[in-house]
Amino acid sequence: MSQAKRSGYSYIPGTGCADAIRYSLPDRNDLFSRLSRSDFRSRFRLSDKDKEYITAKGLDVIRAHAADFVEKKLAPENPPKDGRQTPMRGHPVFTAQHATACCCRGCLEKWHNIPSGKVLDKQEQEYIVSVLLDWIVKEYNS
Repeated sequence: MSQAKRSGYSYIPGTGCADAIRYSLPDRNDLFSRLSRSDFRSRFRLSDKDKEYITAKGLDVIRAHAADFVEKKLAPENPPKDGRQTPMRGHPVFTAQHATACCCRGCLEKWHNIPSGKVLDKQEQEYIVSVLLDWIVKEYNS
């Protein structure tokens, strides 16, 4: 938010501020269609080990892990190591983050229209977690 204040803009949608930068989250079907056309994004798949982990832990635990990762690694205004904070493997959520372009603030801005340089609010965090879980469930069942 400090960057927003310095720039003179409010990055919070619906604040009523005349200088607010308005944005809308993408339609889910359109998002997944665009992701499927990306050579990089479409190459990600859950491994057998990831699927075993999901089976052992259950989707509620995976959702909690996703929410924790999003809150700690993506939600801050300027996340530490942004662009390098999400490993390529090691947890099903990490794979989902890359597959759905929820891996860093730059990708969130490019693919999801969520501006960088602002703290993610709860609604945005919940949106990201739901996108991640949608992808995980689809991959798990395929």
